[in-house]
Amino acid sequence: MSIRGPEVRGRVRLEEVLDLEVVGPDLFRGASPDTSLQRIFGGQVAAQALVAATRTVQAGRPVHSLHAYFLRPGKPGVPTDYVVDRVRDGGSFSTRRVTGSQAGMAIFSLSASFQLGHQEGPDHADLPPDVETPEQLSHVDETDAEFRQWHRTEWPDWDLRRASVPRGTSGSSPVQQVWVRHAAPLPDDPVLHACALTYVSDMTLLGCSVGAYADERPNLQVASLDHAVWFLRPFRADAWLLYDQSSPSAGGGRGLNIGRVFDRGGALVAAVVQEGLVRQLRG
Repeated sequence: MSIRGPEVRGRVRLEEVLDLEVVGPDLFRGASPDTSLQRIFGGQVAAQALVAATRTVQAGRPVHSLHAYFLRPGKPGVPTDYVVDRVRDGGSFSTRRVTGSQAGMAIFSLSASFQLGHQEGPDHADLPPDVETPEQLSHVDETDAEFRQWHRTEWPDWDLRRASVPRGTSGSSPVQQVWVRHAAPLPDDPVLHACALTYVSDMTLLGCSVGAYADERPNLQVASLDHAVWFLRPFRADAWLLYDQSSPSAGGGRGLNIGRVFDRGGALVAAVVQEGLVRQLRG
């Protein structure tokens, strides 16, 4: 796949972040753009690892699921090397395992599965929640002060509009809904759109398990621990997607978050599950 685009002064475009350098057989290198974050954004590492895995799979086998672990914080400004293990190529499925490393130390591990074409079978799906349309909502910058600066400096190419804020901690799960899309049109490459959704799926989801505890947030250590995505139906990452999120459990210093991704027509296109570190800082 080719996902290199023209340079944009002042920032690095998503296509450039996902355009990995070929270092050797099944070995790829991803650059990290300038960032104000203390560690590399997890969605970036996951998306780059998926690019590496996809480049070793024959055409006609799109990714249908990925499962990842964040092992160590990635250092901004340091390239990440991705080694791909070709675990299996069967008649209908291919499996790849990817390890992302910096300075010889593993920071990330991903397993991804790819399925041959479209196959017939039972077909059903959840319906989307009834929320405002993105046109009825203010930009997330106007409604979420904590996220405002991060979004403006780190993800200006993504348009996010929050339909609800996390709520309910007594007998009910915190929930939130966010509309999201890549603001600029992307090439018609399904691989790029899958990697783009992987990238953005790490935004806002962990906040569901901690957002209802706004008063405690300054005293919490928060980080993604693991992340899984199931790709269910075709979609475009540059069209509006509704990211419906809930946190069924938080405890033991960890928060569990579940996301359902719907397209504008109401089709369920992806599902996401993430567990994050949400523990009290030691005084």
